[in-house]
Amino acid sequence: MNELVVVGGGKMGEALVAGLIRSGWCEPGGVTVVEPMAARRDELATAVAGVRVVATLEEVSAVRDAIVAVKPPLVASVCSMLAEAGVTRVLSIAAGVRIEVLEGALGAGASVIRAMPNTPAMVGAGAAAIAAGSAASADDVAWAAEVLGAVGTVVEVAESQLDAVTGLSGSGPAYVFLIAEALIDAGVLVGLPRDTASELAIQTLRGAAELLATGTSPADLRAAVTSPGGTTAAGVLALERAGVRAAIAEAVLAARDRSLELG
Repeated sequence: MNELVVVGGGKMGEALVAGLIRSGWCEPGGVTVVEPMAARRDELATAVAGVRVVATLEEVSAVRDAIVAVKPPLVASVCSMLAEAGVTRVLSIAAGVRIEVLEGALGAGASVIRAMPNTPAMVGAGAAAIAAGSAASADDVAWAAEVLGAVGTVVEVAESQLDAVTGLSGSGPAYVFLIAEALIDAGVLVGLPRDTASELAIQTLRGAAELLATGTSPADLRAAVTSPGGTTAAGVLALERAGVRAAIAEAVLAARDRSLELG
């Protein structure tokens, strides 16, 4: 049975634990979550029944594999405590914390894999990128891919590309949510009740995503729905005139640059 310690019981930590159990990667009894907030511990005990939830790392007798899912300022101290507990492999999902910082805090005894997941992991539809540390083996990378693969898609990149991943898929759900808001408001503008506009917009985004997942290129899918001289052609022209492509590119660039600053 796989055993795992997850330090940090926030929404992403919960999503990973629930996904691993749901996929059969581990049994609930094989996971310990370290979460200092009592109210959150109670929530986790209900949400992922059977998982051991404790307040401090001192309550964990031995650690081999660990996920670090705490806020960036806490990462170094958590890694130091994990090193004292004998950890041999660490997957960090802390935004902006570089591999060299993780390895420095853990010492020579542990392999490090750094990851950038995103919030759709909470519904099993995440997109994550992983980057291997200097001591990480192919087995270590495969382990990290299995963990994150329980809640979505995983790709391996160089650490230097993780800031770009942050700008694209890490922050990307917020861009989609903003588009959803805009579609709903536009539906109201043209006369639809808000609940009707909301239902149609959300299902449109869901359906479009499913079509994209078939492997057909976005350009081909767009062409298939854009009849010559038709309504969609008029709408697409309005979006192009408004600079939607450039605005999205600027959003990804800005998020990437902010990730570089934070790191």
